[in-house]
Amino acid sequence: MSDVVDLTRALIEQRSLTPDDAGCQALIAARLGAAGFGCESMRFGDVDNLWATHVGTGDGPTLVLLGHTDVVPPGPVEAWTSDPFTPDIRDGLLYGRGAADMKGSVAAFVVALERFAREHPTHRGRVALLLTSDEEGIALDGVRKVADAFRARGERIDWCITGEPSSTTVLGDLLRVGRRGSLSATLTVRGVQGHVAYPEKARNPVHEAMPALAELSARKWDNGYETFPPTSLQISNILAGTGANNVIPADLQVLFNLRYNPHWTASRLEHECNAVLARHCRDFTIDWHRSGEPFYTPEGDLRRVCRDVLARFAGVVPQESTGGGTSDARFIAPLGAQCVEVGPVNASIHKVDEHVAIADLERLPDLYFELVRGLLG
Repeated sequence: MSDVVDLTRALIEQRSLTPDDAGCQALIAARLGAAGFGCESMRFGDVDNLWATHVGTGDGPTLVLLGHTDVVPPGPVEAWTSDPFTPDIRDGLLYGRGAADMKGSVAAFVVALERFAREHPTHRGRVALLLTSDEEGIALDGVRKVADAFRARGERIDWCITGEPSSTTVLGDLLRVGRRGSLSATLTVRGVQGHVAYPEKARNPVHEAMPALAELSARKWDNGYETFPPTSLQISNILAGTGANNVIPADLQVLFNLRYNPHWTASRLEHECNAVLARHCRDFTIDWHRSGEPFYTPEGDLRRVCRDVLARFAGVVPQESTGGGTSDARFIAPLGAQCVEVGPVNASIHKVDEHVAIADLERLPDLYFELVRGLLG
């Protein structure tokens, strides 16, 4: 088997359930250190982060390859055809938790960077690898915390390529050029419990909240932004009541999330939602969690190089998209970096029997090598 397949298999064997790195980054640091990279371990809380850099001439931009070594839980192991942490090759596919999301990309990063440092030792600028073990979890002590540290010490990043599985059917058929922001809310509306036959002696928090929730969920927030879809609000959980049909509940809890484009900031959305709730609910509290602001990379060298390289690998000009959920690039973009996402096919991520095609995996280091060479070579 090829080097990238062997390294991917070695990473899959590490049970790096978020936020445990389980030794993946030490393995990678040993390889990159031998290739001339300076490796810095940045541990925050229970999270391991690795910052590995290679300086060429020292004059030029900084390009970062961004990834994560943690994986989501496999779910019921008996549902898998083979053990999720014992990599298995069947019918041209490599199976295992993290094969596509994203240990395959991480392994390809390493192989591509080793080759680039060997073949272009005096490249312009600086190329770096940033890895975290806190992408699949709450993402508090991973790239979010690393970005804070970079900001404090004046670390400059010009371009960032995230290895998230972004391709749809063919390797390289999609280039992610931005992501929506994500804002989550936990709303508690307090009323007065009582008997349903005597509503005048109670105050129903469900009745108070329903008009506000209807207004928020029906609102047309915008018409989209360039390639971004319109902002949307989705209610995901509603909890109230004692289980009896003759009791007015004392309180109501609602969870909802906004996925938003660059028309908005988190603070403006919070203000709009609070105003609607205040018109309808007498007693409420709302706790907000800002997962990340939206980011968008305009036309420039990064998009041009990525588009040209991906077109050669996919055989078609890639779709340039801002869809999907969130990624750790949301923490790098505010540092002033232009960010894109390029990775393998995402059909099996987070599923039972997650897998990546061996043929795609073996081409991935060449794809990343060409991206790095096109920008820094």
